[in-house]
Amino acid sequence: MTSHPPHPPVASVADLFAADGRLKAVPRRAARREALLAHLAATLFETGRTYRESEVNEALKGVHEDFPALRRYLVTGGFLSRTKDGAAYRRQQRTGTPGGAIPAVA
Repeated sequence: MTSHPPHPPVASVADLFAADGRLKAVPRRAARREALLAHLAATLFETGRTYRESEVNEALKGVHEDFPALRRYLVTGGFLSRTKDGAAYRRQQRTGTPGGAIPAVA
């Protein structure tokens, strides 16, 4: 009997982007939004590097006009950590965080 490879957790996010590379809309469904956030974190932010808020904003502005919402989703979803004063951000490695829960970083 042949074994089948495991199914990917969420479908590709390519269809969320217009031809110009900008996001059409932020998905309302949690699973789709999680997939989008994982993609944005992986493609826009390097692991181990600290970013100023202005750098995070600039990176996200290139994707969607509601960059504050994307930034907030990335932090609350555990993809970026933020210092208490909101001045510095770092990409996080998400390993087994139930429901996207992260330690309080706000």
